[in-house]
Amino acid sequence: MRNILTITFSAFSFLAVNSQQIEFVEYDLDNGLHVILHQDNTAPVITTAVSYHVGSKDEEEGRTGFAHFFEHLLFEGTKNIEGGQWFKIVEANGGSNNAYTSDDQTYYYEVFPSNKLELSLWMESERMLHPIIRQEDRIELQEGVVKEEKNFRLRNAPYGALLYAVRSNLYKKHPYGRLTIGLDKDLEAANIDDFIKFNQLYHKPNNATLVVAGDIDVEEAKMLIKKYFNDIPSSELFKKELPKEDPITETIEATWYDPNVQVPALLIGYITPKMNTRESRVLNLLSTYLSDGKSSVLYKKMIDEKKMALGVQTINLAQEDYGTYLMLAVPLGDFTLDDLLSEIDEEITKVQKDLISDRDYEKLQNILESQFVSRNASIEGIANSLSDYHTFYGDANLINTEIEIYQSVTKEEIREVARKYLMPNQRVVLDYLPGDDNNKTIIE
Repeated sequence: MRNILTITFSAFSFLAVNSQQIEFVEYDLDNGLHVILHQDNTAPVITTAVSYHVGSKDEEEGRTGFAHFFEHLLFEGTKNIEGGQWFKIVEANGGSNNAYTSDDQTYYYEVFPSNKLELSLWMESERMLHPIIRQEDRIELQEGVVKEEKNFRLRNAPYGALLYAVRSNLYKKHPYGRLTIGLDKDLEAANIDDFIKFNQLYHKPNNATLVVAGDIDVEEAKMLIKKYFNDIPSSELFKKELPKEDPITETIEATWYDPNVQVPALLIGYITPKMNTRESRVLNLLSTYLSDGKSSVLYKKMIDEKKMALGVQTINLAQEDYGTYLMLAVPLGDFTLDDLLSEIDEEITKVQKDLISDRDYEKLQNILESQFVSRNASIEGIANSLSDYHTFYGDANLINTEIEIYQSVTKEEIREVARKYLMPNQRVVLDYLPGDDNNKTIIE
């Protein structure tokens, strides 16, 4: 999420933008595809997005990395789009596109001039209906691309394994403890039939949400969507019953060695409620209070005043099944990781004992409002919000109403949630240390 530091301006922006509700139309095709249309004719641009409700958590044991692999593979061409031509078509028509895979979803989107609406819908329908999976050379190509991405982002990047280091210690049963990008050996062992099965299970209209936002005519968009998507067959969805994590009852101490870093880092992780709960939203507020911006509690204390940290950050990583509350600090000078832990714990204890001040509470609300505005300030952002709210919350209109939930959170709730979920006996404390070729934590 983008951070807006100018509170006065952000508050003004919120009032200006929130006075106008984001209007949209939503419906289902006969095959189960959920469609959301948002018309905004202020600029001749459209965003077309498809979210498949499948992520790395849905993968079979021994077949990790499939969801992320498909993010790559489904750019490799279709029955009617030759291999290697996808990006050329997009660029030749003045567009751009991208995709991402998380533990919970796979998301694709294109941005085009509005006169290319039909092209964008045809391309996404091709991806859904006619993906090329049987071409061994294209699969091998993307296996190589995925391995390079893994090397770049994890194995060779300073602090690249921070999240995995914590989550692999937090989650012993649930697949959130696995690498989203998967294990090399799993992709190498997979065969074409495995890929076809995965595609048939999850990359189908009844497991997807299509959003079209921007300079459109709603009735024209409906007609084109019916033309290209209505006859795509659905699938019998297979949703696994994922294992539940046992509560953590005493501090888990762990160590990770990274040869790409010279300065150690302290990582603290807690398992918290899933994203669609009120408590998860309270934790978002608490995270903002502790470390969002230079006026936040931990920044002022550990960086400005005591000059004991190069950086400090907290984040509530809210996801579909669980949240992961993360705290990170990097020491400065002769200060140790234990010093950082003591200072952080001191501030958490204060929040658990005392109510935050009226001034801090007002500032907190202003920051969250500005973040809400920032996320929905572009057509791309609106498309993504509508998609996520439907996929994970079952209510696309949260794009207009979720801010009211945040505004209703009390100072007492912040204190109680901190008491409930941020106790020392419920966490992982991990020392992320410099390593070398002989002393490093292996990422398979």
